[in-house]
Amino acid sequence: MADRYLSFTGTAPGRLLTRRLGLPQPAALQRWTPEQPSLKGDRLLLTAGKSDLGLTDADARTALGLDLTTAPSEKPAAVVLDATGVRDVETLAEVHAALHPVVRSVAESGRVVVLGAPLDPTDHHQAAVQQALEGFTRSLGKEIGRGRTVNLVRLTDAHAAESTLRFLLSPRSAYVSGQVIEVGSAPADVTAPHDPPHDPDRPLTGRTALVTGAARGIGEAVAETLARDGARVVVLDVPQAEQDARRVADRLGGTALALDITAPDAGTRIAAALPDGLDVLVHNAGITRDRRLVNMTAERWSSVLDVNLASVLRTTDALLESGTLRRGGRVVATASIAGLAGNAGQTNYGASKAGIVGLVRALAPRALAEHGVTVNAVAPGFVETKMTAAIPLFIREAGRRMNSLAQGGLPIDVAETTAWLADPGSSGVNGQVVRVCGQSLLGA
Repeated sequence: MADRYLSFTGTAPGRLLTRRLGLPQPAALQRWTPEQPSLKGDRLLLTAGKSDLGLTDADARTALGLDLTTAPSEKPAAVVLDATGVRDVETLAEVHAALHPVVRSVAESGRVVVLGAPLDPTDHHQAAVQQALEGFTRSLGKEIGRGRTVNLVRLTDAHAAESTLRFLLSPRSAYVSGQVIEVGSAPADVTAPHDPPHDPDRPLTGRTALVTGAARGIGEAVAETLARDGARVVVLDVPQAEQDARRVADRLGGTALALDITAPDAGTRIAAALPDGLDVLVHNAGITRDRRLVNMTAERWSSVLDVNLASVLRTTDALLESGTLRRGGRVVATASIAGLAGNAGQTNYGASKAGIVGLVRALAPRALAEHGVTVNAVAPGFVETKMTAAIPLFIREAGRRMNSLAQGGLPIDVAETTAWLADPGSSGVNGQVVRVCGQSLLGA
C-alpha cells in the first residue's frame, strides 16, 4: 500500500502544512538501483583521538577499497568518524569537535558512520567513553533527519570491516539506522574453497543460497537480491505455495523446493535436495497468530513457536551436523523488533523472535569455531507488506511514523541487509542482530 502521507509531504503545500503543524516530515529514501548504485558526493573521513587503524593514510584506504577523503567537502554524501582512539572524556570531546561543524551539511539520505573500538575490560575509562559513543550515535540518529542515517561500528581490524562499511555507506542501508555493529577479525580459514575471485558487484557468484518462505513478500525480495548478487537461489516454501515458489525460482534462474519447514525431517530433505552443499541459509519463513494471552489457545501458541523458532533450530542443527552448510557459509535468521520490545497480542510471536536472538548469540561463536559458518539475524520493524497493509489505518500510520525516518521500510531493505550478512567478505560479522527498522522508537 502506498504511503500517501510521505507523498504529500514531498509537495510544496505538504511541506508547508506539516511544518506549521509540527508533524513528521519524512524524506524519500534513496535506495540502490542499477542506475544509481552509490551515494553521490564525497565521503569525508574525520578522526577523534589517536587511531591505530591507519585510515588517514590514502594508500591504506585504497587497499581497503574505501573511497574516503580527508579534504573538506561542502556537502558530503557520507561522513566516517574514526573514534577508535577515544580513550577518555577529554578525547571524547573531539567527537563533538569533529562532527559539530559538518553534520548539518551532510546531503539528504546521507550517512554518518562512527568507528569505535571494543570495550576494554581492563580500562574502565576507555570502556566508559567507548560505550558513550553508543548513546551519542543513537541520539544523533534521532535528530539528524532528512533521510540520513547514523550507525556505530565497533572493530578491531579495518580489513574485516570492508563489506560492512561498503554496505553502510551505500543506498543499500537506507532503512538501517541507530545500530551498533561489532566486527571482529575475520578468521583466515573461513573462506569457502570453491569461492571464485571476489567481485564486489556480485559477491555471491558461485554460491548457493536457500531462502525459506520465499514465494512472496520479504522472502521473495531476499531471493531476488541474493540472485542479483550472483547466488544460485533455492526458493523454499510450503507445498500450498509451490506454484508461486516455482514462479519466483524460474524468474531468478533458481530452483523451487516445496517443503513444510516444520516437518521433523525437513533438514534431511533439504540436505538430500542439495547434494553439492549450501553456502547461505536464510530463515525467513514465519507466521503470526495474534491474540492476547488470556484468549490464546494452545494451538495458536504452538503453531507460531514451531514455525518461527523450533523449525529454525532443527534445520540449522541438521544442516550443520550433516556438513551441508559448507565452510565459509552463512546463516541469517529473521528476528523482529517485536522480540526485542514486545507487542500486545503477540506473546507467542514475541517469544519466537526473541528466541531467534538467543539462538544467534549462543550458536554464533561455536558455529564459527567448529564449522567456519557465521550466524546473524535481521530484526525488521514496520515493513510495508500485505500483512501490514491489513492493519487498521491509525495503527498503521503510528507504525510508519514511530521511527527516526518517519516511514515504513520496504521488503528490499530487509533483503539488502541479509545480502550484506551473506557476503563472503562479512566473515568478521558474527553473532549480530541488526534491526532494519529506521531506528524504531520502540525497543533497544
